[in-house]
Amino acid sequence: MAVVQASSKDVTLLARLLRAEAEGEGVQGMLLVGNVGINRIRANCSDFKGLRTIRQMIFQPHAFEAVIHGYFYQRARDKERRLARRSINGERFWPAKYSLWYFKPAGACPAQWYNQPHVGRYKSHCFYEPRAEECENVYRMF
Repeated sequence: MAVVQASSKDVTLLARLLRAEAEGEGVQGMLLVGNVGINRIRANCSDFKGLRTIRQMIFQPHAFEAVIHGYFYQRARDKERRLARRSINGERFWPAKYSLWYFKPAGACPAQWYNQPHVGRYKSHCFYEPRAEECENVYRMF
């Protein structure tokens, strides 16, 4: 059962994001990107207040670098659509289980990103989750 509303267009849009942001990280890396996106919609805190749809989350200004590159605008494949549906259905994995931010640094993961603590790394991406006092919703979503 979906944890956010998603039309077939939303699934395709999220699939394109997963591919553009983390194809090089494999299936698990793409699922982690999906976790962060779905968390942003459901958490309603911090920089993500008022996000209610997949489209709003993806096209939030400065949210994802991928949307400014042509690769994001290529057609989604069935493989990524399946991964997008898994994220939409609430499958969550560490270190993105409660994360609202990730990025791919050139070297080591900084201890903080947007003032939030580093909680883990998966391949090239570092993940950051909010402190409970700043965004308790992210810890009560499922």
